Amino acid sequence: MEFKIEFSGHENIRSFHQKTIEITKESHLTPQGDCIIGVNATSSCADLPEELKNKLRDPNSSVYFLIKVKEYEFLVKGRGHENLILTDTNDIVIRKSDFVCPRTLAVKCDKASDLLPREMVSLLRNPDTRGTFLISIE
Repeated sequence: MEFKIEFSGHENIRSFHQKTIEITKESHLTPQGDCIIGVNATSSCADLPEELKNKLRDPNSSVYFLIKVKEYEFLVKGRGHENLILTDTNDIVIRKSDFVCPRTLAVKCDKASDLLPREMVSLLRNPDTRGTFLISIE
């Protein structure tokens, strides 16, 4: 199963966080949001189809996130979790830890925003840049 979310860049994207990656439906971003890689996202946790949410709640699910910006791609692997709430109406957060809150989409991810290629981050600092966040579950 796959689900695609589109997002745009913002001048304050830093992508330095060592434990999470976030995209948000919000249009504004302060420099303190150093895990956020995209704004104006087309979906949040609450917007995901129920079938996808059910698969994400399976702790045996392997979840893959392919982040694409122009010619750059960044792949993150994570896990589902039985306690995922998936009700936040603005944000999606993928985490290296197993912390769960309404914004959490996946846990035990193998990468965080600090590992995004710096060329990709530079592109994302332009508000006209569009990216995709593709969710795939096995």
